[in-house]
Parts: sequence; C-alpha cells; structure tokens
Amino acid sequence: MTDSLEPIHILLVEDDPGDVLMTQEAFEHHKIRNTLSVVSDGEQALQFLRREAPYEDAERPGLILLDLNLPRKDGREVLSEVKASPELRTIPVVVLTTSEAEEDILRSYDLHANAYVTKPVDFDRFIDVVRQIDNFFVTVVKLPR
Repeated sequence: MTDSLEPIHILLVEDDPGDVLMTQEAFEHHKIRNTLSVVSDGEQALQFLRREAPYEDAERPGLILLDLNLPRKDGREVLSEVKASPELRTIPVVVLTTSEAEEDILRSYDLHANAYVTKPVDFDRFIDVVRQIDNFFVTVVKLPR
C-alpha cells in the first residue's frame, strides 16, 4: 500500500464519447479523487504527453488509460512511442479496449502495456472495472513521481 493516497492525474485516450462519459461517471460515482484529462486520438495523446501545443501546461499523468482503436494514430502506435521514450516509459499504461482479440492482447504486452482490460458493455460492470483499476494503481501499486 502507498504511504499516502494522494490523487493522481489520469490521461484517458478514448475516441468514443459514450465510453468517455461512462469513465467520467465512474469517477464521479465512486468519488474517485483523481483528476482525469481526456484526448480523443493518438496524435493528441502524444502531444499531451510531450506537452506540445496546445498542451504546454498539461500535468504529467500518473496513469494512462488507452483505447487501441483510435483515429489519426492508433493505440498500439501510442503505446509503442510511450514505452520507447525515456521520459514517458515509467508511466503505467492500461489498455482499456473493446477488443478481445488474442493478437491485440499479445501485441499490447509485447509493447510493454502494464495491463490489458476488455471494456464491459454493461454500465455497472464498466464502473466496477474503472474503480478496480483506480484502486489498484492508486492504493496498491507504488508509482514513480
């Protein structure tokens, strides 16, 4: 367990407005204190993480929730670039996607994803999954500052 349960900043990389809304509602429903930023494609995700325009003032996230099927640059490319970067590779990345394809699971772990979670379609189950991810990465895992 961590010594203090300080809120962390989470970057959600998700292009589906419904999934964004469900994730935001999951945070609100469980009174999760972490802050959540949202970008809707892979290019924006990398701009955010590198603090490039228009994200010069972006806070470095302590956790990335990454969808695989994104416009402009897909999640696999984002994951590859994050884990290849000495400045970004220590940020845990949870692939949170609808894909249950074995090749997506294997590829994500080959690219050093910290976890692979298939999004439940049921709202209550989705809320529970987001809460469990939050609980694990905030109260159980020791994250680098």
